[in-house]
Amino acid sequence: MALSRNWKISDNRITYFKYNVTFVFQSSRKWKTRKAEGAERALHPGLKGKPVCVLSSNDGNIVALTTEAKALGLRRGDPFFKVKDIIERNGVAVFSGNLMLYAAMSKRVQSIMQRTVEHTECYSIDEQFLYLDSYEKHFDLVELMRGMVNQIALWTDIPVSVGIAKTKTLAKIASKFAKQYKGYGGVCMIDTDGKRRKALSMFELSDVWGIGPGTFAKLNSLGVDTPLQLADKPGEWVQRHFHKPGYQTWLELNGHPCIDTSEILQRQTITTSRSFGKMISSIEDLKASVASFASSCCSTLRGQDSAAGCVSVFACSNRFREDLPQYGNIATRKLPVPSSDTLEITAVAMELVEKIYRKGVLFKKSGVILSDIVPGCCHHILFDPVARREERVELSQTLDRMNHKYGLRTIGLAVAGSDREVWKNKKEHLTPNYLTDIDQIMTVRI
Repeated sequence: MALSRNWKISDNRITYFKYNVTFVFQSSRKWKTRKAEGAERALHPGLKGKPVCVLSSNDGNIVALTTEAKALGLRRGDPFFKVKDIIERNGVAVFSGNLMLYAAMSKRVQSIMQRTVEHTECYSIDEQFLYLDSYEKHFDLVELMRGMVNQIALWTDIPVSVGIAKTKTLAKIASKFAKQYKGYGGVCMIDTDGKRRKALSMFELSDVWGIGPGTFAKLNSLGVDTPLQLADKPGEWVQRHFHKPGYQTWLELNGHPCIDTSEILQRQTITTSRSFGKMISSIEDLKASVASFASSCCSTLRGQDSAAGCVSVFACSNRFREDLPQYGNIATRKLPVPSSDTLEITAVAMELVEKIYRKGVLFKKSGVILSDIVPGCCHHILFDPVARREERVELSQTLDRMNHKYGLRTIGLAVAGSDREVWKNKKEHLTPNYLTDIDQIMTVRI
């Protein structure tokens, strides 16, 4: 097999964990869902074996559901108001998505993994890569991971599926087999070429990590219908028809690790946006929402030790209310120097709100986008308009630490308002923050 000399190849054995904790996000108009119902069931033991649904922002759509709920005809993406009769008639348990609670559950699961394996890499809130190179000299890898699965189930009641393989792409495929077939006992290992080829022949091409809708359509047009057919193509053919990500996927399917997920996790843009619980018309309410979103973006920016050089703000009316005036707009401004300072970025965002605001329009959604992201939280120029920039960044980082310790939005900017603002998300079925808020700690009656 011919390999480009630019690729770094290693033989590390990788374990991929998939566990059901997280939330929904939208990308390229296609719903991608993480299964929050696992966390809800863990906190409500009486729901085991019963239908459960988790709702999106403003309780609008079903974004996660159990097998029992699917058997009733419910589907991911169904508008809640359209299926409310089915839910009430069949006693389906419904929950509003609680990201803070799911993140706390995720940390508990991750801590158990880190007790067993030294080198771990958090890819997302419900995905973890564990590096098991050299562990096979002292342990049976399947039994080691199966013991960890059982410990996670005992300590958190969160279901976990584990895939073991030489590459991250193959490990993710193995993890899905572990979830689909109970005979694996939660752990599937692809450790021989025969197992690799059999797994690739049985797996859906569209479900392979790194193959999006565009790549999938192109592969189909070229006569490739399974991951095995792609893996069996010559490397020169793959390089001729696809760019670097496609070639990386081909290498990974053939057992050659080359995907650096630490690069993927460094975001090039950061966006925070929400649909409002109630439509708003005043500029004060619109500014409050944008200030809150700007603060969230800045916190994420500092969390990856980077700074943004461009700020964009958008707002729009309710496109489903054709009886109301329709309006949407976006404004962008370049910063004189890349920044992660909440005060500076929020001040710019407030000026952009004044540009796009239109009196008489009922706004349903707003958002903030940070782009032109570069490494490092603090940058300098000779004539910097912001005095004592390093101290400002330190102040923002201190606020991050306090909010992390005492709860989200414990301290924030006054312009962002309170949690009782009319534009806040509607969450009528929210599980309390049992794990992060002392005032909402679970009460057990004996």
